[in-house]
Amino acid sequence: MKSHKYWSIGALVSMIGTCYTGYKDMKSAHKYFAFSSLICMAMAIYSGHKMISGKSRKKKEAAAEESAE
Repeated sequence: MKSHKYWSIGALVSMIGTCYTGYKDMKSAHKYFAFSSLICMAMAIYSGHKMISGKSRKKKEAAAEESAE
């Protein structure tokens, strides 16, 4: 799923920005990078969960159809 990959890359970039702004002692920018990192990580987890649970749901439906025949 492409969205999972892009959210994960966004989280990585924002985490790097969080570390950099924390090191440079830029409190305002650090706060925004940390918040964006939190959002990106939440969306990456959500899209990964949808990706995994969708595959298992399809397998269960296929198994149910095969047993019904």
